[in-house]
Amino acid sequence: MTTSNSDNRKLLSVLCHGSSLFSWALASVGIPIAVMLLSEDTVVKANAKESLNFQLNMLIYWIICFVLMFLLIGFALMPILGLITLILPIIAMVQVASEPDRPYRYPFVVHFL
Repeated sequence: MTTSNSDNRKLLSVLCHGSSLFSWALASVGIPIAVMLLSEDTVVKANAKESLNFQLNMLIYWIICFVLMFLLIGFALMPILGLITLILPIIAMVQVASEPDRPYRYPFVVHFL
């Protein structure tokens, strides 16, 4: 693999995982979908799918937290979920930047795609 392809793979993979930091914006889902549809690189596509799976899981977890707020448990879980939503994409970005040839897998994520 040439250096430009490796740099391109690294950039697109970091962009997919970094888009998760644009919480609730169209970019957080739109960027990984666009990268997944336009890229021919299997590692980049795997990172885009993983980013989308992470976003879907976080959406489901936030909805569950909101429902649990009526039982007062959700108030305690929301800060924890907020930290997870912030920290895990940063870890993923560092990981794909340091190892661009391996797709990153988020822990505790149900894979829908």
